[in-house]
Amino acid sequence: MKELMPWKLLHSELVFDHRWYKVRQDVVELSNGAIVDDYFLSVRPDVALVFPVTAKREIVFVRQYRHGAGKVLVELPAGTFDPQKESAESAALRELQEETGYCATHLTKLATLYDNPVKETNKIHLFLADNVELVSAQNLDHTEEIEVLLIPIDAVQEKLSQGEISVSGTVAAVL
Repeated sequence: MKELMPWKLLHSELVFDHRWYKVRQDVVELSNGAIVDDYFLSVRPDVALVFPVTAKREIVFVRQYRHGAGKVLVELPAGTFDPQKESAESAALRELQEETGYCATHLTKLATLYDNPVKETNKIHLFLADNVELVSAQNLDHTEEIEVLLIPIDAVQEKLSQGEISVSGTVAAVL
């Protein structure tokens, strides 16, 4: 069996460069020698996602409208960051407090996952935060309207099974 090899990058160009979205067009050579000159990738920042657990064994979730899905969804606190400027841990703590008002003193790294490695460049960094405490009001961006939900840990699996929790990064962290 032939060994799988990475594609050879021949040329790369940022063809759309907006503050909120970037698209890169790559020209690549496949291992069989074929050239693909129109492979488009979304250049996306990494995501830090937190599974926050209170002392009462409740999970702190957020509920918000997600325009790409056209739905209000339940998910774990998360946000994007630039790994060249901020650590995943720092971003996770920041996003937890901004979105929910809860604070953690310690994070445990659960995993680093590829979000959509076919067409996106980013990773999701998953963290566990034990004994989180409410320390402040939310500090939301102007585009955010977020409801904080406390769900007993014993009820989370059922909500997942019923499809009430369906955002991929959140599902991965819950599992």
